[in-house]
Amino acid sequence: MKLPEKHHVYVIELSKDVLKEGRFLRANPDYKDGLPCVYVGMTGLDPDIRFDKHKAGIQSNRYAKEYGLHLMPELYAEFNPMPYEDARYMEVDLAIRLRQSGYGVWQA
Repeated sequence: MKLPEKHHVYVIELSKDVLKEGRFLRANPDYKDGLPCVYVGMTGLDPDIRFDKHKAGIQSNRYAKEYGLHLMPELYAEFNPMPYEDARYMEVDLAIRLRQSGYGVWQA
């Protein structure tokens, strides 16, 4: 039986102001100046709806709510949609790969 493919990973670009947050900086010791700061998440919703919920403070991550600028579908669209377990894995994997590339990353 094929699992339903209704989950998504998504990436939100964060304002560079997030770099003033000590906790964010400690999580990204190898951040390369000039690269984006991002929040990586997964959802059973459309990423656009999930972004709107973050900004409205509904089940929101603080960094996504306070510093979220817009979605970056160029970093995730090719993976979506997918089964839940794949999305759980991809959220972590994508965050690791972006951080290794020098992005500032928050993944909850």
